[in-house]
Amino acid sequence: MKKIAAGFTVALALMSTFALSGCNTVRGIGQDVQRAGSAVSNAAK
Repeated sequence: MKKIAAGFTVALALMSTFALSGCNTVRGIGQDVQRAGSAVSNAAK
C-alpha cells in the first residue's frame, strides 16, 4: 500500500510540474504575439 501512495505522490508532483511549465510557455507565446500585433499596429499609423 505504501508503494502505491508513493507512486501516486510522485506522479502528482510530475503532473504539477508539467502543468506549471506549460502555463508559462503559453503565456510567453501570448506575450510574443501581442508584441508582434502592437508592432504591426504602430507601423500602420
